[in-house]
Amino acid sequence: MIATATAIDDWVVVWPVALSLLGAGLLVMLRRHRDMQLAFAVAIILAIVVSNVTLVLRVLETGPVAMTMGKWLPPFGITFGADMTSALFSLAASAAALFVAFYAQGEIDAREHRFGFYPMLLLLLCGVCGSFLTGDIFNLYVWFEVMLISSFGLLILGGRKVQLDGAVKYGFLNLLATAFFLATVAYLYGVTGTLNFADLVAKADTIPLGIMLTLAALFLFAFGVKAAAFPANAWLPASYHTPAVSVSAVFGGLLTKVGAYAIIRVLMFVLPEGRAALEPVIAVIAVATLLLGPIGALAQTNIRRAIGFLVIGGIGALFAGLSLGSMHGIGGAVFYGVHSILTITALYLAAGLVEKMSGTTEIRLMGGIYAANSLLSAVFIFLVFTISGLPPFLGFWPKLLLVEGGVRAGDWFIVSGLLLNSFITLIATSRIWLHVFWRNGPEGERSEQRNTMLRALSGAENRFGLPSVVVLAGLIAALGLFPDWLFNASGMAGFDMLDPSRYIAAVFVEVAQP
Repeated sequence: MIATATAIDDWVVVWPVALSLLGAGLLVMLRRHRDMQLAFAVAIILAIVVSNVTLVLRVLETGPVAMTMGKWLPPFGITFGADMTSALFSLAASAAALFVAFYAQGEIDAREHRFGFYPMLLLLLCGVCGSFLTGDIFNLYVWFEVMLISSFGLLILGGRKVQLDGAVKYGFLNLLATAFFLATVAYLYGVTGTLNFADLVAKADTIPLGIMLTLAALFLFAFGVKAAAFPANAWLPASYHTPAVSVSAVFGGLLTKVGAYAIIRVLMFVLPEGRAALEPVIAVIAVATLLLGPIGALAQTNIRRAIGFLVIGGIGALFAGLSLGSMHGIGGAVFYGVHSILTITALYLAAGLVEKMSGTTEIRLMGGIYAANSLLSAVFIFLVFTISGLPPFLGFWPKLLLVEGGVRAGDWFIVSGLLLNSFITLIATSRIWLHVFWRNGPEGERSEQRNTMLRALSGAENRFGLPSVVVLAGLIAALGLFPDWLFNASGMAGFDMLDPSRYIAAVFVEVAQP
């Protein structure tokens, strides 16, 4: 019997990445066949969703799963590992990408098809899933680079001047953060002699406190920039509104969550003493981000820039969970991350349909869409209630966990930030709905007159765009009404973050002897 490092059924942990990479290559070869792009992309992403569902069920049943490539066993080999945190994030990301892929068919033109929208979307999903499922901090950097390359391509797809301006802002800050990340990884390797997450957990206790604080602060800066946390968040609303709506949706839903996931994984899992020492700083960042996001949304007249600020507010909730550092805090952050990936994606897609109907991105020039498309209006107000965290919608349950965690810890600073975030978010999003849907016409003297600039959705937008938004909203509604399994899963995620012993056992599983 030949020794093997990984059982066949453990290969499920690598399938989301392998299928994404394989699909991206296949779609590059088919990029001139527009009629085949959607079918292949949807089929591949569906297979990725099924793989992620299988992975979540496997982790629920048996605990963390790991796979190390070849005969180079950990900590030397390339390891993929999944606990409930990474499995849930990967599943939510692939589900959001599925709806974006279908929506895009009604939006992008033949030129963007030919220039590779769908291959770049699959490559972006490959980087996202790879970041969530990697068991090695250097490979986390590698998957960040895969995301960065594909996101650059998607951001400038179309070649408009405003896209190039957004790409410069997006690229500069992300490249700066990546450089800090890589330098910190090198420093960490020099101190510990390993980059495997499971091995780092065991060796982190040997790191002197001063070096531990330096490493934790550098990681906090690098990942905070990528997550668009305060104060390094100006780049997000300045760039996410510039590309096609489907690109804005996948960026807002997925990319910032990777940065937030990385900071939770590194500070909570690998360097918990560094997180504890930096807890006051993280708390200030969390509350500032929680408040800055919805306040910024209140001041915006561009609908996608406003949603960009809502993305920032959601990142504050994830940092609040990290600041609490408890079962409720981490579990609530993971739950909130799943909610935010799906809800922000849906909001961007719905905003895209609003832009199509009104012919503008300016909120003050919109109006009257409630009478023109009541289904889209109902979906949008549902998403407003969800992102604001009103019961019994999906956004309420993770906020409840986070607030409970803050109350248990006596951290009224975090609790106040979370409650104020929900209140201001409700005001900001309700304002958008009232101006865009409920008011009859554009701002000014014609506000009570019928908006004659509105047009009906086209055939392609009705076939692909509107169904994508409606079905995604239906999924979010179902998760909000039946949240028990997400409560259980996020509780397991918090447990494994606080006690990594099950993850370590999965990575360093005994090898069968010949």
